[in-house]
Amino acid sequence: MAGLAVDGLVSGLDTTSLINSLMTVESQPQTLLKAKVTSTQSAITALQGLNTQVAALATAATTAKSATSLSLFTASTSSTTVTATASTAASAGSIDFTVGSVAQAKTGVTAAMSAWPSDPATLSIVDSTGKSFDITAKSTSLDDVVTAVNASGSGVKAVKVASGTAADGSTRYRLQFTAQSTGTKGDFTVLQGGSDLLAAPGAAVTKTAQDATVTLWAGTSAEQTITSNTNTFADLLPGVSVTVTKASTDPVTVTVAQDQTAASKVASGLVDSLNGVFGLISTKSAIVNSTDSSGKAVVSGGPFTGDSTVRGVNQSLVDAASLPVNGKSPSEIGISITRDGILSFDADKFAAAMAADPEGTQAMFSTLTSRVADAANQASDKYDGQITGVITGQQSLVTSMSKQVDEWDLRLTDRRASLEKLYSALEVQLSNLQSQATSLTSSLANLPTYS
Repeated sequence: MAGLAVDGLVSGLDTTSLINSLMTVESQPQTLLKAKVTSTQSAITALQGLNTQVAALATAATTAKSATSLSLFTASTSSTTVTATASTAASAGSIDFTVGSVAQAKTGVTAAMSAWPSDPATLSIVDSTGKSFDITAKSTSLDDVVTAVNASGSGVKAVKVASGTAADGSTRYRLQFTAQSTGTKGDFTVLQGGSDLLAAPGAAVTKTAQDATVTLWAGTSAEQTITSNTNTFADLLPGVSVTVTKASTDPVTVTVAQDQTAASKVASGLVDSLNGVFGLISTKSAIVNSTDSSGKAVVSGGPFTGDSTVRGVNQSLVDAASLPVNGKSPSEIGISITRDGILSFDADKFAAAMAADPEGTQAMFSTLTSRVADAANQASDKYDGQITGVITGQQSLVTSMSKQVDEWDLRLTDRRASLEKLYSALEVQLSNLQSQATSLTSSLANLPTYS
């Protein structure tokens, strides 16, 4: 409709500029609405970031509230040939033992041959439980025998090994059989025609199936030998796994001690997560003083400024982390609230509390973290969390306002078209009036003059 505008042809007015000025005034409500959409979107983004951080805090606190979250231990040994690891089920203590043997898998080789001695090529592998695996190869080819053994599921693998040349010039090979499991549990027998193939002339068992053994309290009346199919012993001490790599008659000492550094890291990690949330809320709630382009002072707030939900979440987390537990302040285990509204962690005080009363310290820490987990979950739950609810409401508001912005586009388009028609009609009317005036003036000029 802009083509209807006839700028200044009759009136000399810049009607397009005039219409644009009027439309600027008309569109002020839409401009304000667009600004509101932008600011609300910014608030939603900030709330989503906060929700993610609080949800991460909830996960960390849920893990830390375990009754064994601080029961962290470290295991050490007096020998480089023995290693040990401790789990949360461990307890402080030590044990001495000697390593009698390490676990090994049985290996045996057949006598040298050019092809399997029977046709069809059959054999049986009997495992340590007496179960027999009957095997028939496609041919007497040693390669086919190897393939059949390896596909048998017997727990034994075979390989063909070069073994010189026979008198007739033919190449000879041995088949090496190896158990896939160490220890006596992986023991096996290879039978061919009912005879032990590895006990035949020219054959040999190169490694016997052997368990790992350690002896506790060697040389005393309480001496006890413990065996394992592998080189790892999981039951020498509760929650402690010991792995041996070499036999030795020298005593080895395994010592288990509480890992104060790891326990302190759990507590300080929770404090850091809480302070991360508090810091984000503080930053997004700050009042900023600035000046506009004209030099006028402007005071603006962050996306969380004045948000009662965010303020409530902040307070509930502060309370959860700082209020007394059974009449005792968390500061007794090194966790305290500062005048700035953030938490501080005293590692020395925490270590002293753990040394003096590990069970009491664990109980207080578990209660504190349980409260934090509850508060964080109430705020960030993806279905009915407090922050989640605000985000959902704000997103609905943006959808509604965006729809209104679209409606304003249509309304303003119609208004511009109406103004263009109006001013175009005025120009035409003015042109008609001017024509009439010219005609009237001409007629008056032609009237006779009487004296």
